Amino acid sequence: MSPVLDSAALPDIMGELKEVRARLPQLTGVLLATVDGLVIAHDADGVEPEGVAALTAAALGVGARLAEATGQGALLELLSRGERGYTATYAAGAFLVLTLFTGPDVNVGLLHFEARRAGSRIAALADAQLRRAPVPGSPLGV
Repeated sequence: MSPVLDSAALPDIMGELKEVRARLPQLTGVLLATVDGLVIAHDADGVEPEGVAALTAAALGVGARLAEATGQGALLELLSRGERGYTATYAAGAFLVLTLFTGPDVNVGLLHFEARRAGSRIAALADAQLRRAPVPGSPLGV
């Protein structure tokens, strides 16, 4: 079941999304969703947020099974590369995932660094607002 964030948390969350976009000019969009595919916030042109959130939830399930089957432990993040850029998904606590869309010339190391930092900040905001412990069985290993 998805967590319910109070709308009071959204300005701070949107601030984090805008900051990560400012630090990574190659980003073409960002999306924050629950692990089961509900959109929390987004700043992305040219994508349908609800559809991408649903696909992200499906990819998390497959990624978690793949990581487990290959002995890699709990899933923490996903990265896919297409002809026109990358789609990267990172844990933002036990309930939320941060998905970033980039052009092909992004520095992948910097992408990881900035996205992990933003995911941690968003997790702190969400956890403080939700005042809940992580749910056992979350597809993310956090």
